[in-house]
Amino acid sequence: MAFHLDYDRWIHLDAEKLAEGGIERAYEALMPELKRYVQRPAQIEETVDNDAPLYSVTFAGREFVILGPEDDENGSSWGPATFALFAIINDQLAHGDHRFYAINGGNDLGGMFLTPAQARAAQEALPKRSDWPYLPDDRPPWFGQYHLRAHGSSPPLDRSEYGTGLSRGAAGRYLHA
Repeated sequence: MAFHLDYDRWIHLDAEKLAEGGIERAYEALMPELKRYVQRPAQIEETVDNDAPLYSVTFAGREFVILGPEDDENGSSWGPATFALFAIINDQLAHGDHRFYAINGGNDLGGMFLTPAQARAAQEALPKRSDWPYLPDDRPPWFGQYHLRAHGSSPPLDRSEYGTGLSRGAAGRYLHA
């Protein structure tokens, strides 16, 4: 029997809302579910300066810059906001069996707590790769979401080791130690 995702456990997040100063609000809303996996979830702090403009989130001494003065404000912060929220949660889950996987993106972004085996089973069962659960990363423009490339396609994401090395940030601008 094929594995089926329990969409009743899907948590709607909306990348646009996250990018517009909603990471802390979303994190607080996720807290009851996160406490099922983490005894004492970490505190996060948002910094918003509409004049700069600047929006960042600090977690465990690391700053995730969602929008900085050099960024354009036309949706370019959706990916960094998605990465930041999922990295903050998954860093805390690093020593457990579950990860917080993204499903969909943009305004339809949601998340679900799954084991890596459940995520792989869902990938095998779901015919449309854009429906696959994935772990967001900090690499623009797709930030870890499956997509078709001009010359082929991205491989399935298997990052069961997620949660390590978050302080370096591949792009170097979304995460500051």
